[in-house]
Amino acid sequence: DNSSEISQSIMNGSCMDVIEIDGASNNSVDQVRSLREDCQYAPTQCSFKIYIIDEVHMLSTAAFNALLKTLEEPPEHVKFFFATTEAHKVLPTIVSRCQRFEFRPISDQVIADKLTEICKAEAIEVEATALMSIARLANGGMRDAQSILDQMISFCGAKIAESDVLDVYGLVSDERIVSLAKSLGSLDFAAIVEAVDGFGDEGRDLYRVLLDLENYVRTVLLDAIKHKGSSDLLGTPLRTESIMRMLDALHRGEASVQRGLSEKANFEVVLLKASEESRSRAIDSLIKQLAQGGPVDDVAPQKKKP
Repeated sequence: DNSSEISQSIMNGSCMDVIEIDGASNNSVDQVRSLREDCQYAPTQCSFKIYIIDEVHMLSTAAFNALLKTLEEPPEHVKFFFATTEAHKVLPTIVSRCQRFEFRPISDQVIADKLTEICKAEAIEVEATALMSIARLANGGMRDAQSILDQMISFCGAKIAESDVLDVYGLVSDERIVSLAKSLGSLDFAAIVEAVDGFGDEGRDLYRVLLDLENYVRTVLLDAIKHKGSSDLLGTPLRTESIMRMLDALHRGEASVQRGLSEKANFEVVLLKASEESRSRAIDSLIKQLAQGGPVDDVAPQKKKP
């Protein structure tokens, strides 16, 4: 019951029995030993004493070992909650003594809906497309989305447009992503180079553009699978195999765009390669298709007009 006195005290941070600890700044052996001593005391308000350690993977190995004894034989009145985004860094001896819950990223639509509620409550006028852009930036994190919204309110006040979000964070509109994808699909190298020049002149985040482009090409791939092997969402009807090669080339180029010396040049090369590779054929696939008497190109056959 969120209206109870205990629930309210937990929500406002005044409950003595719910202790939240930042693992990044409390990761020494001495601090863990102090925690072990404190948890021996019985709760004052709640049935249990709750310790929440955020970013638990930041604890040192020595600190983990110091905590292990308490986890093996915890007091009956104590519950530990460990939160982390990098579970693979937590020692196996710790993980084996925990019940693990994986929290999946929240969908963009759910995030946008929640942000809409917040904006209505705070009398903020915001375009729906702007909220979807914020949701896309948050990568499935509700807290990150709310932080981005708060920053946009600081920048723009009580009225936020999609263009504001795109400009502040260097994003590109969905329409331009689709247009770029169609240029890749039609092998229009001149249009690709022109688009990259435009993004560079505007100071757009090219790595983010690449990720958004990958996401759209994945949508095209799913459309091709749904429609039995081909899709025309790239302007030109392409087979599933061709779309997969394009998506793979884009994915392989992420590191060079993110960490390369020349972001713009690397981004341009990745796009041109992805466009070109969408038309290349693996030799075994080509031989198989020739043996079956099928067409040898990757463009899906057009339907004959009646």
